[in-house]
Amino acid sequence: MKVDYLMRSMMFVPAHNERLMNSATKCEADVLLLDIEDSVQPRENKQVARDKIKEYVSQGRFANSRVFPRVNDRESGELLQDVYQLTIPGVEGFMYPKSQKGEDVYFFGKLLETIEYEKRIPVGTFKIIPLIETTGAVMNIQEICTACPNRVVAVAFGCEDFVTDLGGEHDLEGTSIFTARAMIAMGAKANGIVPIDTVHIKVHDLEDLEKNLVLSKKLGFEGMLVLNPKELPLCHKYYSPSSEEVEWAEEMLRLSEEAVAQGKGVAVKDNKFIGPPMVKMARNILRKFELSKK
Repeated sequence: MKVDYLMRSMMFVPAHNERLMNSATKCEADVLLLDIEDSVQPRENKQVARDKIKEYVSQGRFANSRVFPRVNDRESGELLQDVYQLTIPGVEGFMYPKSQKGEDVYFFGKLLETIEYEKRIPVGTFKIIPLIETTGAVMNIQEICTACPNRVVAVAFGCEDFVTDLGGEHDLEGTSIFTARAMIAMGAKANGIVPIDTVHIKVHDLEDLEKNLVLSKKLGFEGMLVLNPKELPLCHKYYSPSSEEVEWAEEMLRLSEEAVAQGKGVAVKDNKFIGPPMVKMARNILRKFELSKK
Protein backbone atom coordinates (compact mmCIF):
# COMPACT_ATOMS: atom_id res chain seq x y z
CA MET A 1 0.00 0.00 0.00
CA LYS A 2 1.55 3.31 -1.13
CA VAL A 3 1.79 6.10 1.43
CA ASP A 4 2.34 9.80 0.87
CA TYR A 5 5.03 10.23 3.51
CA LEU A 6 8.56 8.99 4.14
CA MET A 7 9.57 6.44 6.77
CA ARG A 8 13.33 6.93 6.65
CA SER A 9 13.64 6.82 10.43
CA MET A 10 11.44 5.05 12.97
CA MET A 11 12.57 5.89 16.48
CA PHE A 12 11.61 3.82 19.52
CA VAL A 13 10.55 5.83 22.57
CA PRO A 14 9.56 4.14 25.87
CA ALA A 15 6.20 5.83 26.32
CA HIS A 16 6.17 5.68 30.14
CA ASN A 17 9.40 7.69 30.33
CA GLU A 18 8.47 11.36 30.47
CA ARG A 19 12.03 12.59 29.90
CA LEU A 20 12.36 10.59 26.68
CA MET A 21 8.86 11.53 25.56
CA ASN A 22 9.73 15.20 26.01
CA SER A 23 12.92 14.70 24.03
CA ALA A 24 10.95 12.99 21.25
CA THR A 25 8.76 16.08 20.81
CA LYS A 26 11.86 17.94 19.58
CA CYS A 27 13.37 15.27 17.34
CA GLU A 28 13.01 14.98 13.57
CA ALA A 29 12.22 11.28 13.22
CA ASP A 30 9.80 10.56 10.38
CA VAL A 31 7.96 8.06 12.61
CA LEU A 32 7.84 7.77 16.39
CA LEU A 33 7.35 4.23 17.67
CA LEU A 34 5.94 5.07 21.09
CA ASP A 35 6.61 1.82 22.89
CA ILE A 36 4.21 0.01 25.19
CA GLU A 37 5.89 -3.37 24.74
CA ASP A 38 9.40 -4.58 25.61
CA SER A 39 10.88 -1.37 27.02
CA VAL A 40 7.89 -0.72 29.31
CA GLN A 41 8.26 -2.70 32.53
CA PRO A 42 6.93 -3.60 35.05
CA ARG A 43 3.42 -4.31 33.82
CA GLU A 44 1.77 -1.44 35.69
CA ASN A 45 3.82 0.99 33.60
CA LYS A 46 1.93 -0.06 30.48
CA GLN A 47 -1.10 1.97 31.54
CA VAL A 48 1.21 4.86 32.36
CA ALA A 49 2.54 4.57 28.80
CA ARG A 50 -0.96 4.57 27.27
CA ASP A 51 -1.92 7.64 29.31
CA LYS A 52 1.26 9.48 28.28
CA ILE A 53 0.64 8.73 24.60
CA LYS A 54 -2.95 10.01 24.82
CA GLU A 55 -1.80 13.13 26.65
CA TYR A 56 1.03 14.05 24.28
CA VAL A 57 -0.89 13.20 21.09
CA SER A 58 -4.00 15.12 22.16
CA GLN A 59 -1.82 18.15 22.88
CA GLY A 60 -0.31 17.96 19.40
CA ARG A 61 3.20 17.59 20.74
CA PHE A 62 4.31 15.16 18.03
CA ALA A 63 3.23 17.34 15.13
CA ASN A 64 6.52 16.84 13.28
CA SER A 65 6.33 13.03 13.18
CA ARG A 66 3.88 10.24 12.38
CA VAL A 67 2.90 8.31 15.50
CA PHE A 68 2.81 4.51 15.46
CA PRO A 69 2.69 3.06 19.01
CA ARG A 70 4.27 -0.37 19.35
CA VAL A 71 1.55 -2.40 21.05
CA ASN A 72 1.89 -5.60 23.02
CA ASP A 73 1.60 -8.95 21.27
CA ARG A 74 -1.45 -11.13 20.81
CA GLU A 75 -0.65 -13.38 23.79
CA SER A 76 0.16 -10.62 26.27
CA GLY A 77 -3.27 -9.84 27.65
CA GLU A 78 -2.54 -6.15 27.05
CA LEU A 79 -3.33 -5.79 23.35
CA LEU A 80 -7.03 -4.92 23.59
CA GLN A 81 -6.43 -2.07 26.01
CA ASP A 82 -3.51 -0.80 23.91
CA VAL A 83 -5.59 -0.58 20.78
CA TYR A 84 -8.91 0.48 22.26
CA GLN A 85 -7.39 3.36 24.18
CA LEU A 86 -5.09 4.55 21.39
CA THR A 87 -7.33 4.49 18.31
CA ILE A 88 -7.50 8.27 18.52
CA PRO A 89 -6.89 11.24 16.22
CA GLY A 90 -3.17 11.88 15.86
CA VAL A 91 -2.23 8.19 15.85
CA GLU A 92 -1.44 6.98 12.33
CA GLY A 93 -1.36 3.29 13.11
CA PHE A 94 0.44 0.65 15.13
CA MET A 95 3.59 -1.44 15.06
CA TYR A 96 2.49 -5.03 15.64
CA PRO A 97 5.22 -7.17 17.26
CA LYS A 98 5.85 -10.90 16.92
CA SER A 99 4.07 -11.11 13.57
CA GLN A 100 4.71 -14.79 12.91
CA LYS A 101 2.41 -15.38 9.96
CA GLY A 102 -0.29 -13.78 7.88
CA GLU A 103 -3.11 -14.82 10.18
CA ASP A 104 -1.55 -12.83 13.06
CA VAL A 105 -1.68 -9.63 11.01
CA TYR A 106 -5.16 -10.49 9.69
CA PHE A 107 -6.35 -10.95 13.29
CA PHE A 108 -4.93 -7.57 14.27
CA GLY A 109 -6.53 -5.91 11.26
CA LYS A 110 -9.93 -7.35 12.21
CA LEU A 111 -9.48 -6.13 15.79
CA LEU A 112 -8.83 -2.63 14.46
CA GLU A 113 -11.85 -2.91 12.19
CA THR A 114 -14.12 -3.87 15.10
CA ILE A 115 -12.91 -0.96 17.20
CA GLU A 116 -13.17 1.51 14.31
CA TYR A 117 -16.74 0.36 13.70
CA GLU A 118 -17.68 0.71 17.37
CA LYS A 119 -16.10 4.15 17.63
CA ARG A 120 -17.64 5.26 14.31
CA ILE A 121 -14.21 5.80 12.76
CA PRO A 122 -13.91 5.08 9.02
CA VAL A 123 -12.81 1.47 8.59
CA GLY A 124 -9.19 1.26 7.46
CA THR A 125 -8.10 4.46 9.20
CA PHE A 126 -5.36 2.89 11.32
CA LYS A 127 -2.39 1.33 9.52
CA ILE A 128 -0.15 -1.59 10.52
CA ILE A 129 3.61 -2.10 10.53
CA PRO A 130 4.31 -5.78 11.30
CA LEU A 131 7.59 -6.42 13.11
CA ILE A 132 9.45 -9.45 11.74
CA GLU A 133 11.36 -11.04 14.62
CA THR A 134 11.65 -14.80 14.01
CA THR A 135 12.89 -17.26 11.43
CA GLY A 136 9.29 -18.33 10.77
CA ALA A 137 8.21 -14.75 10.17
CA VAL A 138 11.00 -14.27 7.63
CA MET A 139 9.88 -17.41 5.80
CA ASN A 140 6.27 -16.14 5.89
CA ILE A 141 7.09 -12.62 4.71
CA GLN A 142 4.87 -12.78 1.62
CA GLU A 143 1.70 -13.72 3.53
CA ILE A 144 2.45 -11.15 6.23
CA CYS A 145 2.77 -8.41 3.62
CA THR A 146 -0.53 -9.36 1.97
CA ALA A 147 -2.64 -10.15 5.05
CA CYS A 148 -4.26 -6.69 5.23
CA PRO A 149 -3.70 -4.94 1.87
CA ASN A 150 -5.37 -1.68 2.95
CA ARG A 151 -3.57 -1.42 6.28
CA VAL A 152 -0.03 -2.80 6.03
CA VAL A 153 2.14 0.12 4.93
CA ALA A 154 5.56 -1.24 5.92
CA VAL A 155 7.33 -4.21 7.50
CA ALA A 156 10.26 -3.85 9.89
CA PHE A 157 13.02 -6.26 10.86
CA GLY A 158 13.87 -6.99 14.50
CA CYS A 159 17.30 -8.63 14.33
CA GLU A 160 17.98 -9.40 17.99
CA ASP A 161 15.04 -11.75 18.47
CA PHE A 162 15.68 -13.19 15.01
CA VAL A 163 19.29 -14.12 15.77
CA THR A 164 18.21 -15.69 19.08
CA ASP A 165 15.55 -17.73 17.29
CA LEU A 166 18.06 -18.71 14.62
CA GLY A 167 20.61 -19.83 17.20
CA GLY A 168 23.22 -17.87 15.29
CA GLU A 169 25.72 -15.21 16.23
CA HIS A 170 25.31 -11.47 15.78
CA ASP A 171 28.67 -10.98 14.09
CA LEU A 172 30.18 -7.61 13.25
CA GLU A 173 29.91 -8.23 9.51
CA GLY A 174 26.16 -8.94 9.71
CA THR A 175 26.53 -12.32 7.99
CA SER A 176 23.89 -13.99 10.16
CA ILE A 177 21.18 -11.48 9.23
CA PHE A 178 22.09 -10.75 5.60
CA THR A 179 19.73 -13.31 4.05
CA ALA A 180 16.86 -12.32 6.30
CA ARG A 181 17.33 -8.65 5.43
CA ALA A 182 17.31 -9.43 1.73
CA MET A 183 14.18 -11.60 2.03
CA ILE A 184 12.29 -8.96 4.00
CA ALA A 185 13.20 -6.20 1.57
CA MET A 186 12.17 -8.33 -1.42
CA GLY A 187 8.94 -9.46 0.21
CA ALA A 188 7.97 -5.88 0.94
CA LYS A 189 8.89 -4.54 -2.48
CA ALA A 190 7.06 -7.41 -4.21
CA ASN A 191 3.87 -6.15 -2.57
CA GLY A 192 4.35 -2.41 -2.83
CA ILE A 193 5.06 -1.68 0.82
CA VAL A 194 8.03 -0.08 2.56
CA PRO A 195 10.84 -2.27 3.99
CA ILE A 196 12.38 -0.96 7.22
CA ASP A 197 15.80 -2.23 8.28
CA THR A 198 16.72 -3.41 11.77
CA VAL A 199 18.21 -1.24 14.50
CA HIS A 200 21.91 -0.45 14.51
CA ILE A 201 22.95 -1.84 17.88
CA LYS A 202 26.12 0.24 18.29
CA VAL A 203 24.25 3.52 18.56
CA HIS A 204 27.36 5.59 19.33
CA ASP A 205 29.41 4.28 16.40
CA LEU A 206 28.22 6.54 13.59
CA GLU A 207 31.00 5.40 11.26
CA ASP A 208 29.73 1.83 11.48
CA LEU A 209 26.15 3.08 11.09
CA GLU A 210 27.12 4.79 7.85
CA LYS A 211 28.69 1.60 6.47
CA ASN A 212 25.55 -0.28 7.42
CA LEU A 213 23.33 2.30 5.72
CA VAL A 214 25.24 1.93 2.46
CA LEU A 215 24.45 -1.80 2.44
CA SER A 216 20.89 -1.23 3.64
CA LYS A 217 20.13 1.07 0.74
CA LYS A 218 21.68 -1.39 -1.72
CA LEU A 219 19.38 -4.12 -0.38
CA GLY A 220 16.35 -1.93 -1.08
CA PHE A 221 15.42 -0.72 2.40
CA GLU A 222 13.80 2.70 2.64
CA GLY A 223 14.16 3.32 6.36
CA MET A 224 15.64 2.05 9.60
CA LEU A 225 14.58 1.43 13.18
CA VAL A 226 16.38 3.96 15.38
CA LEU A 227 17.32 3.92 19.07
CA ASN A 228 19.02 7.30 19.42
CA PRO A 229 18.32 10.74 17.87
CA LYS A 230 21.99 11.10 16.89
CA GLU A 231 21.36 8.45 14.20
CA LEU A 232 18.67 10.49 12.43
CA PRO A 233 20.81 12.76 10.19
CA LEU A 234 22.62 9.81 8.60
CA CYS A 235 19.40 7.83 8.14
CA HIS A 236 17.77 10.77 6.41
CA LYS A 237 20.83 11.34 4.25
CA TYR A 238 21.04 7.78 2.96
CA TYR A 239 17.33 7.11 2.56
CA SER A 240 16.74 10.39 0.71
CA PRO A 241 17.76 10.83 -2.94
CA SER A 242 21.14 12.53 -3.36
CA SER A 243 21.50 15.54 -5.66
CA GLU A 244 23.31 13.26 -8.13
CA GLU A 245 20.42 10.78 -8.10
CA VAL A 246 17.90 13.57 -8.65
CA GLU A 247 19.91 14.95 -11.59
CA TRP A 248 20.17 11.45 -13.09
CA ALA A 249 16.42 10.88 -12.67
CA GLU A 250 15.51 14.20 -14.27
CA GLU A 251 17.79 13.44 -17.23
CA MET A 252 16.33 9.94 -17.67
CA LEU A 253 12.79 11.32 -17.84
CA ARG A 254 13.83 14.14 -20.18
CA LEU A 255 15.56 11.77 -22.58
CA SER A 256 12.66 9.31 -22.45
CA GLU A 257 10.11 12.05 -23.18
CA GLU A 258 12.24 13.34 -26.06
CA ALA A 259 12.43 9.84 -27.54
CA VAL A 260 8.65 9.48 -27.35
CA ALA A 261 8.11 12.91 -28.94
CA GLN A 262 10.45 11.96 -31.80
CA GLY A 263 8.70 8.67 -32.36
CA LYS A 264 11.65 6.61 -31.19
CA GLY A 265 11.16 3.39 -29.32
CA VAL A 266 13.80 4.08 -26.68
CA ALA A 267 16.30 6.76 -25.71
CA VAL A 268 20.04 6.14 -25.66
CA LYS A 269 22.66 7.66 -23.36
CA ASP A 270 26.36 6.73 -23.32
CA ASN A 271 25.57 3.88 -25.71
CA LYS A 272 23.09 2.42 -23.23
CA PHE A 273 19.37 1.99 -23.81
CA ILE A 274 17.07 3.83 -21.40
CA GLY A 275 14.32 1.28 -20.92
CA PRO A 276 11.13 1.19 -18.82
CA PRO A 277 12.92 -0.06 -15.63
CA MET A 278 15.20 2.99 -15.64
CA VAL A 279 12.26 5.31 -16.23
CA LYS A 280 10.36 3.69 -13.36
CA MET A 281 13.38 4.08 -11.08
CA ALA A 282 13.71 7.72 -12.07
CA ARG A 283 10.06 8.39 -11.20
CA ASN A 284 10.50 6.69 -7.81
CA ILE A 285 13.55 8.82 -7.05
CA LEU A 286 11.74 12.05 -7.91
CA ARG A 287 8.70 10.99 -5.86
CA LYS A 288 10.90 10.46 -2.79
CA PHE A 289 12.63 13.77 -3.45
CA GLU A 290 9.32 15.60 -3.46
CA LEU A 291 8.22 13.88 -0.24
CA SER A 292 11.52 14.80 1.43
CA LYS A 293 10.78 18.50 0.85
CA LYS A 294 7.44 18.40 2.69
